[in-house]
Amino acid sequence: MVRLASILYSIIATALGGALVVVALVTGNDQFIPILAAAGIGAVLALPVSYLVARAIVTQQV
Repeated sequence: MVRLASILYSIIATALGGALVVVALVTGNDQFIPILAAAGIGAVLALPVSYLVARAIVTQQV
């Protein structure tokens, strides 16, 4: 399951990080630190999300 979660993390982290960067830019935070923070928060939030998605796939509770 760790292998599946790792593969899912690469997709989910990109999506969450990108979405949060867009939110940061839309709200007017166009400097380096807010954009970097948004991408970092997306990467951290993707860890439990990818684990939960992998667990749902493995146990067939989709």
